[in-house]
Amino acid sequence: MKAIIAIVFYIVGLFILYIVIETAVRKGINSSIIGQFLENKYGIKEDDKKSFLDDDLDNEK
Repeated sequence: MKAIIAIVFYIVGLFILYIVIETAVRKGINSSIIGQFLENKYGIKEDDKKSFLDDDLDNEK
């Protein structure tokens, strides 16, 4: 029983770590000089989706 709880906490911890790192990298790239240059030059802007959780079938338009 203790092993199952430990595994669940480990998985939840890794998921939270993934979200934190993804957000930090995304904001870091978008606010950098190179990121702003590419956005202005190529017109690449972030779409309406903010997370991979927005790809859920329940959110289809």
